Amino acid sequence: MTPLPAAPRAFLADALHAPTRGQIEYLKGALIVVGADGTIAAIHAGESAQAATLAARHRAAGTLVTFPPRHYLLPGLVDLHVHAPQWPQLGLALDLPLEDWLQTCTFPLEARYADSTYAETVYESLVDSLLANGTTTALYFASIHLAATQKLADICLRRSQRALIGRVAMDNPDECPDFYRDASAAAAEADTRAFIRYVRSMSGNDTGLILPVITPRFIPSCTDDLLSRLGQVLRDTGCHVQTHCSESDWAHAFVLDRYGISDTRALERFGLLSRHTILAHGNFIGDADIATIVQHGSGIAHCPLSNVYFSDAVFPLRRMLQRGVHVGLGTDIAGGASPSILENARHAVIASRSLEAGVDPNLSRTQRRSPDSRIDAPTAFWLATAGGGEALDLPIGLFRVGYQFDAVLIDADSRDSNLSVDAGAAGEQILQKIVYNGARANVRETWVANRLVHLRDTAPR
Repeated sequence: MTPLPAAPRAFLADALHAPTRGQIEYLKGALIVVGADGTIAAIHAGESAQAATLAARHRAAGTLVTFPPRHYLLPGLVDLHVHAPQWPQLGLALDLPLEDWLQTCTFPLEARYADSTYAETVYESLVDSLLANGTTTALYFASIHLAATQKLADICLRRSQRALIGRVAMDNPDECPDFYRDASAAAAEADTRAFIRYVRSMSGNDTGLILPVITPRFIPSCTDDLLSRLGQVLRDTGCHVQTHCSESDWAHAFVLDRYGISDTRALERFGLLSRHTILAHGNFIGDADIATIVQHGSGIAHCPLSNVYFSDAVFPLRRMLQRGVHVGLGTDIAGGASPSILENARHAVIASRSLEAGVDPNLSRTQRRSPDSRIDAPTAFWLATAGGGEALDLPIGLFRVGYQFDAVLIDADSRDSNLSVDAGAAGEQILQKIVYNGARANVRETWVANRLVHLRDTAPR
């Protein structure tokens, strides 16, 4: 659909958000006043006289948005790790080890994005699907191709999805195939800088809806020269950075063998850790790494579903949160088989419970457990919304004055849905139902920066 233009509006809704990790606030019948620039100007309790007066004023002006009963407004979902060119590969070959999956499936697919027409077709489908799943903000890895990566930026801007996009840099001939790698470190740096200039000069991107990201694929695919050059690009531009970090036994060991230090320390040495760095996975980072990440204010994209296939370990999520690491959720399309952040939220809960309980029945309960590892549904929801916004250092993920109005309307009466909410349910009960049972069929509307960008067809068939 063509996004509904932004305009001053007021939304009268039953809204749920998580202003504090692990705690849900239910704004029943709240009036959320939003400016034309997408910024939340005011939030009024439903029973207040001021809310009634403002609602009447907006109703008369035709700018009051209301929703049917049993519809719940959530902050937009934030996906911190998406491989855009892997969309056609979703759900394929997940039985392979990571290093084999990349060489036999992923790199040949990504090489096809030399064809910008192919890229446009795939990226249109991907962005539409993510918006239909309620993903209002996505942090995208693209491919090595500058033109195709520019196409992704164009599509996200046209569809009004909040997007942080990186042209992938990878030049190591020992780990990257001849048909898919940068010609040199200098060429990779030049294309990275060119993409940053392109995004920052895009017509209609004055508010920074689309942001450029420095994107070394991961240390095994990059030479030292390239990593050093990208560290300089960060110092010159202040852009966000994304890369993989200690994802699997193989990837973690590769860096240890190459440098004698961990991924985290190596990235720090090359100047690639900052407040705007997002490290995907981080399954094998140790205590010293955690301290380094916290020192720089960097974040981790926790990808619970793809970790099942490729990490060889369970991410110690609760320990990271307790140590003060910024963490949000990622689907890791296509290493994860689902584009839904809600599904990854429930997998985050499951993974944490598995880590706490242990998985080896041949050991006693005491021996196999990792105590104090579990998280609950409200925490998973926080990760999917406010946690992702915090990791990116963007004013998103909450219904709060000064934040952007990115929102998802959940329909608890949707046809072909597993979601059932009893009348009179409390806020946290509603939220638990949505986290554990919500799906694409329940996403009726998606809004980004006060623009309606997805409207589910509810006509009977």
